[in-house]
Amino acid sequence: MGEAEAIRRTKRINTIESLQSDFEALGVQKGMVLIVHASLSAMGWVCGGPVAVIQALMATLTGAGTLVMPAHSGDYSDPRYWENPPVPPDWFEPIRNTMPAYQPEITPTRGMGAIAETFRKFPNVVRSFHPAVSFTAWGKDAEAITENHSIDYSLGEDSPLARIYDLDGWVLLLGVAYHSNTSFHLAEYRTARRKYIKAGAPIIEAGRRVWREYEDIELNTDRFDELGADFELQHPVGIGSIGLAESKLFRQRAAVDFGQKWLENRRK
Repeated sequence: MGEAEAIRRTKRINTIESLQSDFEALGVQKGMVLIVHASLSAMGWVCGGPVAVIQALMATLTGAGTLVMPAHSGDYSDPRYWENPPVPPDWFEPIRNTMPAYQPEITPTRGMGAIAETFRKFPNVVRSFHPAVSFTAWGKDAEAITENHSIDYSLGEDSPLARIYDLDGWVLLLGVAYHSNTSFHLAEYRTARRKYIKAGAPIIEAGRRVWREYEDIELNTDRFDELGADFELQHPVGIGSIGLAESKLFRQRAAVDFGQKWLENRRK
């Protein structure tokens, strides 16, 4: 949605105050651990853009809560797996040899949207150390969630997703569908049937850039929307609008547990 179309569709100006009211009406509360997947364009016109959305979330959660967002940089990965866009095979080795190393402070997100990219640069936001699928966090449990993010099995038991699970956190899908729910990947890791792969990325070790290969599993979001629809039939999901964006709020632990059983039953 372009800005002119967003203005045309917006009947009530979205402000920090109105967005905070929308978050509270949906069920977001002070002190929650909340991972947010968001589309700014789905919300209509927002006075202050992504900054206003982030400040409204912070005001709703307060410092007693924790705000988490994905900060993935999928282009910091092995080029042999790239599809959007693919590169010629004879580029693989030069890319591995010359790509800048991942650095949490400066590496931009890719495909995460304006809200996640802006949040990455906010004061007191910390970022996990994974070159391809990092997370950013602010608030009470930010350090505990982002520290010790394993490079191997990147969205599994030693990832921020598992720490959110341990803290009984919540998921907010703000104008996006269940295929954006990264927490379902934790369910994939917990199923009995997994396909293992070798991945790689440039990182800094002992003060110098190296190409680091690591172990992971093959991930697949193709059925996440179907999984999410079935989850809603059996578990409470708060549904409402944040601005113009249809949004959903639910417990992450319930979604992961349901997702694990759902995926196992359909892969037999």
